[in-house]
Amino acid sequence: MNLNDVYQLAVKLGISVDPRGKEKVERVLEKSKDKFDKLNDEEKEFFDMDSLENPYSDTRILTGDKEKKIKRVLMGIDIDTSEVLLADRLSEKGDGVDAIIAHHPEGKALAALHDVMHMQEDILHDLGVPINVAEGIMSKRISRVKRGIMPINHNKACDAASILDIPLMSVHTPADNLVVDFLQNKVDNAQIDTVGDVIDLLKEIPEYKEATKLKAGPTIVVGSKDRRAGKVVVEMTGGTGGSKKAFEKLSQAGVGTLVCMHIGEEHRKKAEENHINVVIAGHIASDSIGMNLFADKLAEEGVEVLPCSGLIRVSR
Repeated sequence: MNLNDVYQLAVKLGISVDPRGKEKVERVLEKSKDKFDKLNDEEKEFFDMDSLENPYSDTRILTGDKEKKIKRVLMGIDIDTSEVLLADRLSEKGDGVDAIIAHHPEGKALAALHDVMHMQEDILHDLGVPINVAEGIMSKRISRVKRGIMPINHNKACDAASILDIPLMSVHTPADNLVVDFLQNKVDNAQIDTVGDVIDLLKEIPEYKEATKLKAGPTIVVGSKDRRAGKVVVEMTGGTGGSKKAFEKLSQAGVGTLVCMHIGEEHRKKAEENHINVVIAGHIASDSIGMNLFADKLAEEGVEVLPCSGLIRVSR
């Protein structure tokens, strides 16, 4: 594989399990093309051409030659300058690293993180929230996330990778889609009565079992293990946490328990007010599952994956 093959594989996998379904994803790409076609030549210079084929603004090749052959990658949840230096040090020792793959976005993938949050509108709609309501409650949240990201030094790790001539890419929402698909299938095929049953199910999964040993395993933050779970929904994709106003609408739509990677305190309080049980599966362990499912596909293509930065590597 070359670097572009790795990138295209990530996008393809993300689309294959996108919770919105293939038709809605294709509509997103069509809108991007329509937008591009309406631009003048000056405006086209600044258009993100990747968005014509990739619906995930937080997943991009950030540095490096797309044609570079990839045999071994350093893969981690958070990649910063320290991991870039680690990759360079490994190469110095003879353990060559051809590229670095981050889960959480860096560079332009981080700067555009808010764009991918619109997929949450369709996810809420599919759960029973009217689309006009879903778009309304997400609008302010998306704007807030965009403003929060604006001051960040997005390109710090990318600059280090460029100086050391190490390809760097981010694979965010495709991996999150993979873990949502994986976990929701587990939940749907299990006999779940109580919230405690959800915890027991999660702890059977190797990444969560290991995270539990590290004191970062699945935890109930709203409700109790004896509470009945009701309809269990895995909510782990769409860029970052959505609107706290969504909990009232989800409760009305019949959602009983949410399984999340993480949750802010204000969001937790809103879930509690609306009697929705919340299980925090664990951020890094959940991210590890998504990246592992991607890593397994790379391994099938002959690419060796060296885990770092919190990635709990489990091969399936």
